[in-house]
Amino acid sequence: MLQFIRTWKRLRQIGLVGLNERNAEFVLMHNPRRFYPRVDDKLQTKQLAIAAGLPVPELYAVVREEHEIAELHERIKDRESFVVKPAHGSGGDGILVITGRRGDKYRRSNGHLMPRDEFEHHLSNGLSGLFSLGGQPDHLLVEYCVQFDPIFDQVSYKGVPDVRIIVFLGYPVMAMIRLPTRLSDGKANLHQGAIGVGIDIPTGKTRRGVWGTEIIREHPDTERSIVGLDIPRWDDLLHMAARCYELSGLGYVGVDFVLDRHLGPLILELNARPGLSIQIANGNGLRHRLASVEALAERGDLSTDPAERVAFAREHFATR
Repeated sequence: MLQFIRTWKRLRQIGLVGLNERNAEFVLMHNPRRFYPRVDDKLQTKQLAIAAGLPVPELYAVVREEHEIAELHERIKDRESFVVKPAHGSGGDGILVITGRRGDKYRRSNGHLMPRDEFEHHLSNGLSGLFSLGGQPDHLLVEYCVQFDPIFDQVSYKGVPDVRIIVFLGYPVMAMIRLPTRLSDGKANLHQGAIGVGIDIPTGKTRRGVWGTEIIREHPDTERSIVGLDIPRWDDLLHMAARCYELSGLGYVGVDFVLDRHLGPLILELNARPGLSIQIANGNGLRHRLASVEALAERGDLSTDPAERVAFAREHFATR
């Protein structure tokens, strides 16, 4: 019992936010249900971002009906690489990354060749709702395949890393980069075995990582350090994340970016219920940072200027 009390006190001291607390005090309180489609539907998110002048991966096609699957081969015949993703997918399920071709087969990011009938079967499953939230029929997005920034060549395994920034009432409060591993099959998804690496908000430097329940400082596949990396275009990422408050209408939102070696930062998707492993990756809890923003709201001092919100975050939310 004494050890439990000590652990509880320590968690409260660092401000660790639990799942129930996140849902009750932040998601339910600050995320109006009527705005959920803006983030749960990736096509709608993309359209809103484009309207706001924010960069996203180019959309090649949208597949809504079964007959459009056969037609897709012709529509993308000149595309060597592309990504297929369910519009209402979650956790990376159903995302298909194609990096090349050989004859009438598609080469996946893991190097395996996918026959045309297997490709069509995957898309048919996506339309039926196999990968969607609630299992409802879905539509599929076919879009540009990101070429990740070379800074990540030595700390990523056959996949595209992504940066997540949690934004509360327009203020970036915590960030991490998710690095694919062999275990995650090249996907930047923590639940599937990717690494979460905390990013210091003021500097944009990586601090430490978490892989499952293990705190790490090197990538398990490449054995290269994941600490002290400078995230490219960090200032741009923070400003774009801050603007997603107005874009989404959600007070508590996770903004996911990819960093393309040619195009720079691109918004990948938004999440109304971002996970809490970001706290472990940073070695810091969210509670104190969220409380700082809540204090601004209580005083009526919330800024409507994204640049001012970023400046506040950089001044107050250093990783300790």
